[in-house]
Formats: sequence, structure tokens, C-alpha cells
Amino acid sequence: MDLKLTGKRAVITAASKGIGLAIAEKLAEEGAHVILCSRREEAIKKAAERIADRYQVNAEGYAVDLADVQSVMRFAEQVGREHGQVDALVCNSGGPPGGSFLSMKEEDWDKAFQTNLMSVVRLVREFYPWMKANGGRIVTIASTSVKVPIEGLVLSNTMRTGVAGLMKTLSMELAADGILVNTVCPGRIATDRLAELDGARAEKEGRSLQEIESQIKQEIPLRRYGEPEELADLAAFLLSPRNRYLTGSTYFVDGGMMKSL
Repeated sequence: MDLKLTGKRAVITAASKGIGLAIAEKLAEEGAHVILCSRREEAIKKAAERIADRYQVNAEGYAVDLADVQSVMRFAEQVGREHGQVDALVCNSGGPPGGSFLSMKEEDWDKAFQTNLMSVVRLVREFYPWMKANGGRIVTIASTSVKVPIEGLVLSNTMRTGVAGLMKTLSMELAADGILVNTVCPGRIATDRLAELDGARAEKEGRSLQEIESQIKQEIPLRRYGEPEELADLAAFLLSPRNRYLTGSTYFVDGGMMKSL
């Protein structure tokens, strides 16, 4: 029995860079047929081409706006029509902007709601018909803020917590179809998003980026930021046939940063 992802059809969103791209590459390394999407068509097409060349697998790239219900529906319908089955789904999205509660406008809340919470609702709902016959695996990428809110990230704190609650509920509702559902929460993973947040903090505090990074690393037991590939290893396991009994759980990839039980 092949316990890897050989020949499995895996959909990964926000996959042109960062964590999404790292997961797509790890799944391709295991032989999966990867179906990627991102808002930027040129970037996602290039990412798919690189993956196909490097891992000798089928890789497709689609331009999709996760905040637009029609865009998500068209994407799922096309993938389902062309492939007839989806075995793995990774719900990933870019983080909302930082800021305090009083600094956020109505449109900021709505955009974060659509992009970070409703995108997961829509992706699972629209891909479910293509997963239910043969079971499948769903992983959502959230944040350690589902456990401990992060100062200055009120939008992420709110939406990511909603996602974790949704995923726990789905793990119970979709179990009868053999669909396993889990949440993976990155801590300080070295991505463009993290560099942006660290840079904003450095500017706000009038300190260098190196000072900010050094201070934060002292709060991480492993004394370093994680690499996207390290998170991708866990996601690949949860999405593969090797995972037969893990569902409804939330996993933190944070180098031991989270102090809570």
C-alpha cells in the first residue's frame, strides 16, 4: 500500500510563495498532482511550471481571488469537472494587515472576514462534492493566535480563531465521509509576511530589524525562526494516507514558543 501521495490530487491555495508554495512542493515531492491557486496569475503559473519541472509531476496554476465567492466557485467547479476527484485540500490565505482595534475601519473587517474566514467556508463547501466519495484530507493554515492573541493583530486574532472553531466542527460533521480535518498554526516562520510584520514593528519602535528579530528569537526555545519546509512536512503527513486517525486537532509549528498547555 502506497502511504505517500502518489497520484493524489491536491488543491493548495495562496501557493505562489511562502507556506503555501512550500506545502505544494512537499506534496509534489511525494508524487501528488498539485493544483495551485493565487490571485496573481503570472506568479502562480510560474510556480506550477517550476514544480512540474523539478518533481516531474502534474502541476496546474489558477488565478483565484479567495475573497470572491464566484471566483472560488468557478475554481472548484473547473477542478471538479476536469479531475472528478480531489483527495487533499489546503486552505491557506495571506494574513490581514496589522493594527489595533480602534484603527480598523469597516472595510478592513469585511476584507479580513471574506479572505481569511469565508474563504475556508467556501473552499470546503465547494470541494466537498469532489471529496466525499473517497474520503480525503483537509488542512487549514491558521496562526498561533488561535491559542494566544498576538498584540497588534486584531483581525488575524479574530478570523483565525473562527477558522479553528469551524475546523473542529467540520471534523465531526465530515467524519462519516471519511474526511479528516486539521488545523496547522505557524509560529515565527520565515516568510515575506513575517518580514513585513517585523519591519513594521521595527519602524514603529525606532529600532533595527536585526534588533527586533534577535529579541523575538530569545522568546523561542529553539532560538530561531522556522522554515516553511518544516511546516510543510507536518502538513504533508496530515494530508497523506499515513494519517488515518488524526482529525479535529490543532497543531502548532512554533519552535516551542507557545507557553500555554
